[in-house]
Amino acid sequence: MSWVILIVSGVLEAVWATALGKSEGFTKLGPTIVFGVALVASMGGLAWAMRDISTGTAYAIWVGIGAALTVAYAMITGDEQVSLVRVLLIVGLVGCVVGLKLVGEH
Repeated sequence: MSWVILIVSGVLEAVWATALGKSEGFTKLGPTIVFGVALVASMGGLAWAMRDISTGTAYAIWVGIGAALTVAYAMITGDEQVSLVRVLLIVGLVGCVVGLKLVGEH
């Protein structure tokens, strides 16, 4: 269950990071509210997952999922330029996240 919560928390990291950018310095109410709710839920989920998953592994996976999804979303929406190198780097990041899960804690 901790792994599921960690993955959902990583997705929520991408949500709050994107909302933070869209809030324009907390001047737009909607994105600011999404940012706050997603931030609290994401951090809470990370804290929960870290009860069973080591801090280093949990944090690396949480950040990796959030970063990969944030960049992927920005490329899909046209906020970031799409390039083969960027796509390959995101694939590599996802591969590292999967690798951390596979070597996991025994």
